Amino acid sequence: MKKLLISVGCALSLVAGQALADKWDTVRIAVDVPYEPFEYKKPDGTLTGFEVELGNAACEEIKAKCEWIVQAWDGIIPGLLARKYDAIMSSMSITAERAEKVLFSEGYYNTPTAWFGKKENASLDVTSKDALNGKTIGVQRGTVQDNYATENFGSVADIKRYSTADDLVLDLQGGRLDVVVLDFPVGEQTIMNDDKYDQIGERFQLGEGIGMAFRKRDKELAAKFNAALDKLKKNGTYDTIMKKYFTYDIKI
Repeated sequence: MKKLLISVGCALSLVAGQALADKWDTVRIAVDVPYEPFEYKKPDGTLTGFEVELGNAACEEIKAKCEWIVQAWDGIIPGLLARKYDAIMSSMSITAERAEKVLFSEGYYNTPTAWFGKKENASLDVTSKDALNGKTIGVQRGTVQDNYATENFGSVADIKRYSTADDLVLDLQGGRLDVVVLDFPVGEQTIMNDDKYDQIGERFQLGEGIGMAFRKRDKELAAKFNAALDKLKKNGTYDTIMKKYFTYDIKI
């Protein structure tokens, strides 16, 4: 009887072990779209972009299928915690405040932040409260740029927050914003493609880089992606994908 119980126990352990091994055969990854060139939809509706391609390559390394889920930015962490998906790979800056809620991967890229506006405002000193006094500044809600603008200029300027970068750009082009502050690659592709607009001032860095976000209990999944991303950096796959979208190095 004891041997039978031991055999049954071993069998259950093997089943449980196999279930654990198979747990991540599909990984549901959330992205906020559009956020070109990191994640956006092609005309046929399929998702693409730097992070989508990098995520698919990482999933291939861990022998899992990526299932991409579009989620608005202001609900992206709550959605992760509610188990609507398993990870976030959507240009999320690693910050101490977010790290209280989620488990971050190692940083996999860092890009500069920049101010953008009409070329006629090219001489505007975007580091000066006096210069920005009474101006209307556009940011994407809940980003490090939102925090930066609010903390440094919220007392003198009107900070307007948007759910998507596209809405922010539309209001800039519609004359409802004086300047905007966002990731430089996003502004480069969505604002500077119009010759009436340009970067204002110097580029600068915010945050500790960009990482994937996981639920804190999913340490195994985070470790798998850390190992996969590291391998992609070493074998040249990361660089190949990066060069499709950027003319400069964003790798950490």
